[in-house]
Amino acid sequence: MDMPITELPLTGIDVYAMPREQGEWVLRRQLAAAYRLVDHFGWTELIYGHLTARVPGEAPHFLINPFGLNYDEVTASNLVKIDLDGTIVEPSPHPVNYAGFVIHSAVHMAHASRHRVVMHTHTRAGMAVCALKDGLKPISMVSTAFHGKLSHHDYEGPSLDLDERGRLLKNLGDNQAMMLRNHGLLVTGRSVPEAFLRLYRLERACQIQIDAAAAGALNVMGDNLAAKSGADMDAFSERESSQGIGDLEFAALIRKLDKTDPGWRH
Repeated sequence: MDMPITELPLTGIDVYAMPREQGEWVLRRQLAAAYRLVDHFGWTELIYGHLTARVPGEAPHFLINPFGLNYDEVTASNLVKIDLDGTIVEPSPHPVNYAGFVIHSAVHMAHASRHRVVMHTHTRAGMAVCALKDGLKPISMVSTAFHGKLSHHDYEGPSLDLDERGRLLKNLGDNQAMMLRNHGLLVTGRSVPEAFLRLYRLERACQIQIDAAAAGALNVMGDNLAAKSGADMDAFSERESSQGIGDLEFAALIRKLDKTDPGWRH
């Protein structure tokens, strides 16, 4: 592309098919926007949790938030580049939360094209449903998007043990969403927009379940209806997103961010 790097579109584009420098700059902006959106929706847990993305190129390098910054302080340029061990590979004035990358590195290590982006949150509703014995139930349209496609991983502590990576990866299997029991939510995607849309839907499904359970008995769908609804949602996403799953929604959210504070772009 001949346009200046700062004017490249942020959606409807495959960053991994672009020249490495251009692809990384677009990816940095996408990921910074995702951090700001997590803050916008109130899904933060102080400075904790991570959204990570694999950088274009052969080297297994990833972008992660600077540890200690609020999500509304994350920008495209202050994201930190690390390797699979959580070691910083380019100069940065910011540290990273090594322990926090244990979960992400496990997922990034396998099925690289499906798990280019990993998002892990500690939200109130997400942690609440993860603490329920029966977990997420098919009681809403968004929850059916995960029917038969939601993995579970038992709590082993605050993910400080590298040995947990193999168990976590085994439990994830072929899915792109996981309930970390007694912990929080985890989703993956082939792109930032795709992963963010998946995170939004999973978080919304948890919020609906908590609200509905507080109001009365849950009306749980049968397996056939839940499976059909989930398949229909997948088909809709594929049909309506000719440029990539989540691109339309993410572009709209970027416009919302730019109306209040476009500083995340820099």
